[in-house]
Amino acid sequence: MARVLVIGGGVAGTATALALHKAGFEAEVHEAHPDSAEDIGAFLTLASNGMRALAQLDASAAVTAVGFPLTSLRLLDDRATELAHAPMGEVSDPLLTYRCLRRGELNTALQTEAARRGIPVRHGARLTSVEDGPDGVTARFTDGGTASGDLLIGADGLHSVVRRSISPTTRPFPSGQYVFYGYTRAAAPSGPEACITMVRGSGAAFGYAVSPDGETYWFARVNGDPLTAEELAQGTPAHWRELLLPLLRADAGPAADLVAATDEDLMVTNATEIPTGTPWRSGRTLLIGDAAHAASPATGQGASMALEDAVVLAKSLRDAPDTDSALALYEELRRPRVEHNITVSGNISRGTHTPSTAPRPAPDEELARLLDWDTDLWAARPAHHGQGS
Repeated sequence: MARVLVIGGGVAGTATALALHKAGFEAEVHEAHPDSAEDIGAFLTLASNGMRALAQLDASAAVTAVGFPLTSLRLLDDRATELAHAPMGEVSDPLLTYRCLRRGELNTALQTEAARRGIPVRHGARLTSVEDGPDGVTARFTDGGTASGDLLIGADGLHSVVRRSISPTTRPFPSGQYVFYGYTRAAAPSGPEACITMVRGSGAAFGYAVSPDGETYWFARVNGDPLTAEELAQGTPAHWRELLLPLLRADAGPAADLVAATDEDLMVTNATEIPTGTPWRSGRTLLIGDAAHAASPATGQGASMALEDAVVLAKSLRDAPDTDSALALYEELRRPRVEHNITVSGNISRGTHTPSTAPRPAPDEELARLLDWDTDLWAARPAHHGQGS
C-alpha cells in the first residue's frame, strides 16, 4: 500500500485524504494551523459539482450537517429591480443541492470525518521543505520533525510552501478586486427562502443569503488595487464598514443596511489567482487545490474544484498502472477545467467578461462520469483524450 503525505488540512487536503483512504491508500494529513478553524471568518458555497464529489467520498452527511441549502439564484440591479430568479444547480437531488457554509465549519466537518475513518490529521505541522529522492519523499517541519512517504500532495493553499519546491518563481497575483465578508442578525432582508441574491450595484457587486435561523451571510466585491498587508493586518470591522458603506448607499436594496448592521463579524481579503500554466508536479510531489489553481472568488468554485481534484486524483492513482502515469492522467483531466475557471473568474473580477456560470469545459454528464467512483479512469482515458475535460 502506497503511503501518501498530504500537506494542508483544508478542503483540498482533507478531502484528498478521504478519497485516498477510500481508494485503498495510506494517507496522513499535516496541517500548519493548530486547529481546524483556518479562515473561519469567510464563507463559501459548495456548488452541485462539489456536492457530487462529496457524495463519491461518502461524506455528504458530514457536510450537510452544517450550513444551509441554496436552491435558487436571484439577480437584482442597483435599483433593487429583479432581473432574474431561477433554480440553481441540480435541485432535484438533495445530495447535489448547493450549500452555503463557513469555511472553518467545512474544514472541521471534513477533518472530523477523516478522524472517524482513522486517517491521521496532525495539527501544528508547518512545512519548511520537501526532499524528493529515488526511493521516497520527505517533508521537514519547523518543529524539527519529518515524515516520509511514496508521494507528497501539496494542498497548502495560495501561499503554498510545496509550490516553492516545484515552481519557485510562481507567485499569486491580484485579480483586480478585494472582497468583504460579513454576517448579521440585526437586519432581515426580504426574499425567497433558500435563495442567494446577487446585486449588480453601482459601486460594488454584492450578494447575500439568509440562513434558516435568520442570520444573513453577505459579501461585496470591490474593484481596486489590492490592500496592503499592513492595511489587512491593522484594519478593524469599523474601518471596513467606513470603507464599504459609501459604495453602497447610492443604491436601493438592503446592501447598505446589512453592512451597517454588521458588528464584529466582518473581514476583507484580496482577490488573487495563480497564473495558468504553473507547473503542478515534480518527481513524487504534486500540487492540488488552491496551491495549484487558485482563482478569484467571482465564480464561487474554489472549494468545489478542490473536491473534484480529490476524487479524480485518488481514482487516477487507483486506476493507472504506475504513479507517473497516474499523475499525468490527473493533470490531463484536471488542468483544462480548472484553468478555464481561473480565466473566467479573473475576467469577471476585472470586469472584462460576465457569464452566469464558470465551471466549463466538460459537460455535466462527462463530469459525472469522471467523478463516479466506479468509473475506471485509466480504461476510459481514450474517451477523454483531446476533449479538454
